[in-house]
Amino acid sequence: MFNKILIANRGEIACRVIKTARKMGIATVAIYSDADKNALHVKMADEAIHIGPPPANQSYIVIDKVMDAIKASGAEAVHPGYGFLSENARFAEALSAAGVAFIGPPVGAIEKMGDKITSKKIAQEAGVSTVPGYMGLIADADEAVKISGQIGYPVMIKASAGGGGKGMRIAWDDAEAREGFQSSKNEAASSFGDDRIFIEKFVTQPRHIEIQVLCDAHGNGIYLGERECSIQRRNQKVVEEAPSPFLDEETRRAMGQQAVALAQAVDYASAGTVEFIVDGDKNFYFLEMNTRLQVEHPVTELITGVDLVEQMIRVANGEPLSITQEDVQLNGWAIENRLYAEDPYRGFLPSIGRLTRYRPPAEVAEADHVVRNDTGVFEGGEISMYYDPMIAKLCTWAPTRGEAIERMRVALDRFEVEGIGHNLPFLAAVMDHPKFVSGDITTAFIAEEYPDGFHGVALPEPELRRIAAATAAMHRVAEIRRARVSGRMDNHERKVGRDWVVTLQGVRYDVTIDADTAGSTVTFADGATHRVASAWTPGDQLAVIELDGAPLVLKVGKITSGFRIRSRGADMPVHVRTPRQAQLAELMPEKQAADTSKMLLCPMPGLIVKVNVEVGDEVQEGQALCTVEAMKMENILRAERKGVVSRINAGAGDSLAVDDVIMEFE
Repeated sequence: MFNKILIANRGEIACRVIKTARKMGIATVAIYSDADKNALHVKMADEAIHIGPPPANQSYIVIDKVMDAIKASGAEAVHPGYGFLSENARFAEALSAAGVAFIGPPVGAIEKMGDKITSKKIAQEAGVSTVPGYMGLIADADEAVKISGQIGYPVMIKASAGGGGKGMRIAWDDAEAREGFQSSKNEAASSFGDDRIFIEKFVTQPRHIEIQVLCDAHGNGIYLGERECSIQRRNQKVVEEAPSPFLDEETRRAMGQQAVALAQAVDYASAGTVEFIVDGDKNFYFLEMNTRLQVEHPVTELITGVDLVEQMIRVANGEPLSITQEDVQLNGWAIENRLYAEDPYRGFLPSIGRLTRYRPPAEVAEADHVVRNDTGVFEGGEISMYYDPMIAKLCTWAPTRGEAIERMRVALDRFEVEGIGHNLPFLAAVMDHPKFVSGDITTAFIAEEYPDGFHGVALPEPELRRIAAATAAMHRVAEIRRARVSGRMDNHERKVGRDWVVTLQGVRYDVTIDADTAGSTVTFADGATHRVASAWTPGDQLAVIELDGAPLVLKVGKITSGFRIRSRGADMPVHVRTPRQAQLAELMPEKQAADTSKMLLCPMPGLIVKVNVEVGDEVQEGQALCTVEAMKMENILRAERKGVVSRINAGAGDSLAVDDVIMEFE
């Protein structure tokens, strides 16, 4: 077995590989850029080597720099993680020439399967059904429009060397095909150094289901079930689960056998993933093969008990697989939620900054449930603009899908993140969405269920009552503390009133609180009562409450006359007042937000790539105004209404912060 391996990656996947290597008794070497000198993967590794400036194309994906680090460290093998150099055949060749083992597939498999055009041709030759499309290279936007029309809209424009949703666009007409071709080409060149583009038919109402394969260099190959990855935005997976709630055993077996046959056709050896689009009749079509470890691999590990990173290391060491297809048993259900540094209230645009608070739920590994959090950050750390916005993968496992979802709901409620925009509220909303709960999902889920974007959750009335009861009891505790600190009252609990008015989400509840040593009984005006027990004290940002014997977890912030409460995707002020205070509050006018309707504001920290208009231009609704790049993704900002440009405050190459004014209109 190897004595030392280098991880040619960063963030949570580098930390993930280090954990398994440590378990196997293998020393690890981290590499890091200037931006990552204090990163978690650097702290976890046995040694770390600096490789350059923050941009990945000056550090993490510069093969010569990584090879220098390998030589300096004396590492015998390299695990590439995913992204960066993980599917780069030249890197694998360089390792082979240096006598260093690549913890991944052979160069030939990377070349054949890593290129989406070549892989589709091989799949067709192997008898695997594929999505209709144009497999040749496309010269320019005019040709892209012509081909798209021949295939029939809608079409998917994709980077041949792409992955992770980058360099990918859906076009529904000629204009979108022309625009999407150029954006995909730009993103592909920036992210992968390869701007080749191909086009295929976009299958409407599809499910994205992938098969995990594992092969060795001795001709053995198995599949470890499937993963449902249909909940995506911008073609980037957000929620994954294993197994799929849609597949039956017959379809699972057929997909698995095809996936293994395809892998063996290219002499594959390592862990890999074969991705399929599955329609409502369970017809499946090959999309691509990822010749690397997949981001969502933890859910497969949780239902099979197989450590995929360990298997990759053993295969790279020349060992045959120790498990057969008959050994693979799918046990229970696992769900993964990807925590992204992005603001769901601003169209999921990237967010950067310092994690002023980062408190994941406690990891648990019990017989009836598991909570796992793969992460690469820590409280006080910086979320950089240079890399992918994913900062953690929260996973739960339980014997049934319903139990796994409930465990995830509680885990999300317990996850504390402050200092950046993040998608925890959105993830919580998905976990409660009836379509997700029923398993009735497609890749169009987010577009269909949140067509106007995510604007938070309006909680149902029973949940509002639960929160009202809890916050009334919490406010009483805070009032007692305040009275005690002020020294104005001798018998604090007796002098703090029993009657309160709770308002949240536009609903008013008049309640009476009767407290004892074990908790409080909160009685509503209609006679309904709730029993509240909690160890919460003023200042705690997480309240773990037992309400009528059931758990309720609230994230708590202080506001005047109440709390800022975040729970189950909702983010709302909750005011708790005396009846007289409530009466006066109803007379107060609401503060009006500033009018920014005649301004184009930068929705995220980023770099202006292009400005499409000039002062004096008349623009139409939906017209592209400028392009902003953030975290390797191009975002086209469009006019919300007809108008005339009166002022432009930023140009190509300018770096902007959130809400900086890019241009103004008459």
